[in-house]
Amino acid sequence: MTLRPPVEPMLAQAAEAVPSPGLLRNVAYEQKFDGHRAILFTPPAPGEQVLLQTRRGSLIQDRFPDLVAAAIEQLPTGLVLDGELLVWDPEEGRLSFEALQRRAAARARRASALAVRTPAYFIVFDLLQADGTELLTLPYRERRRRLEVLFAACGLSAPWTLCPMTTDLAKAREWPESWTDVSGVEGILIKNTNQRYLPNHRGWTKIRRRDTTEAIIGAITGALARPQLLILGRHDDSGRLRTVGRTVALRPDQARQVAEHLEAANPGHPWTGARFAAAWGSREVLDVVLVRPDLVAEVSADTAVDRGGVHRHPLRFRRLRMDMAVQEAPLFGAGSRAAG
Repeated sequence: MTLRPPVEPMLAQAAEAVPSPGLLRNVAYEQKFDGHRAILFTPPAPGEQVLLQTRRGSLIQDRFPDLVAAAIEQLPTGLVLDGELLVWDPEEGRLSFEALQRRAAARARRASALAVRTPAYFIVFDLLQADGTELLTLPYRERRRRLEVLFAACGLSAPWTLCPMTTDLAKAREWPESWTDVSGVEGILIKNTNQRYLPNHRGWTKIRRRDTTEAIIGAITGALARPQLLILGRHDDSGRLRTVGRTVALRPDQARQVAEHLEAANPGHPWTGARFAAAWGSREVLDVVLVRPDLVAEVSADTAVDRGGVHRHPLRFRRLRMDMAVQEAPLFGAGSRAAG
């Protein structure tokens, strides 16, 4: 059977850390990149259309003409690749999620100009079809072997990248420690080498790299006596308090700790009248209570951060930094430090 879009991708469930060796059997570890999941289809015969599908099934090949051209030139027909779309911003000298968003939203005329300024790359981690024959029932280790053969036989290079993989647990555990200055890598995927490809099934495990940092508590959800979420901010260079994200729900002991020090906001709070989204990119608005922005929280965060310093995923509260004044908190746009 020949695969045609839409194909539902296999998914991953989140975990906090790499399991202990005694719990792991027949597994491989891959680097997880912070991009857009995509499935690429080369045509069954030369001269037909290359297709690029999003995780939700939309076709976006018109927005990535550079990848389409590279696929026509370098890839064989009848191929289906699963991977991650990334975009390089030469001006910043790094992979840019913001540039990727611009390209994913662009229409035909603008797409070509953006492709020149911010080229796209495709990190390939699975081979779902080769020579027109679907491979979903093959175990991961065989699909990976065939993917490696494909890269070697075709001499594939940019914009195609074979996702780094290892079966060495020690090496996989070293990866997060060496990622401080590597853009685009946000964690590890753990895959069973005997497992077939299961569309729309969370059969893999993802572990995001998390760093610790500090931010100012500017608002909460819930009540002063029982806060539920913390809305966090940082001052920019002009002294304005800018929102950087929100936490996940506080545990009861954390809520009690924070409640002991919260005070209602005075008139003129910098966020008066502001609206806060329930999640990054969501239109749902949180019902918040403004508080005096004089408490600093230490939080852990993954590496999915917009250029301005806004976290795309919820943060995790660790403790109050009663030893730190708000003036000592990192400024808006500052980085984090690796969690210990």
